[in-house]
Amino acid sequence: MDLQISVFLFFILFTAGHSLSCYECMGLKGSCADQKLKTCPSGFSQCMSSTGVAQAGGISAKVKIKDCAPACQSGSLNIGTLKSTISCCNTDQCNLQDAPDPSNVPNGKTCYTCDVQSCSNILNCFGDEDRCITATATSGGQSVSVKGCASKSICGTTASVSDFGSFSCCEGNLCNGAQSVSQSFLFLCCSLLSYFLLH
Repeated sequence: MDLQISVFLFFILFTAGHSLSCYECMGLKGSCADQKLKTCPSGFSQCMSSTGVAQAGGISAKVKIKDCAPACQSGSLNIGTLKSTISCCNTDQCNLQDAPDPSNVPNGKTCYTCDVQSCSNILNCFGDEDRCITATATSGGQSVSVKGCASKSICGTTASVSDFGSFSCCEGNLCNGAQSVSQSFLFLCCSLLSYFLLH
């Protein structure tokens, strides 16, 4: 019995000082070739890897990011001009592999998405994107809207996104309603991307 208690106490002392280590990189040209290993700060209990593809007017750019995360959920997000996949794990150096490219296989679901003029554009969802999202934020006194598709797991982690006045998910085709906008659409896209890639 004393031996079991001693082994248990030794295990607790040995693991108490262990910090998670994750790979870190920001591949702005679609590659994480120069990734480095880092020790995560206190409160960061997961490693993440994300692949984002932004498209505007026939130009496409791919970004790969790896880092430590305080909380993370694997899944995908699609707001039309930006599609992103996130892979999360919780063991040392588990984010060595890049997150997969966003799916290009339509799943039959549709949601509304926003551009500079309106939120009445219809977006085809891909892969595991089985929810529609609606988010708002305030910048310079103006309300900014974003809409699109997301996987169920992403919706579960965004219930208390502090960067937004609201963030909601719904099920069913076009359940996130159309509305017109005349605000700065780019601000919210950047905020949303930074939240999913860095949190």
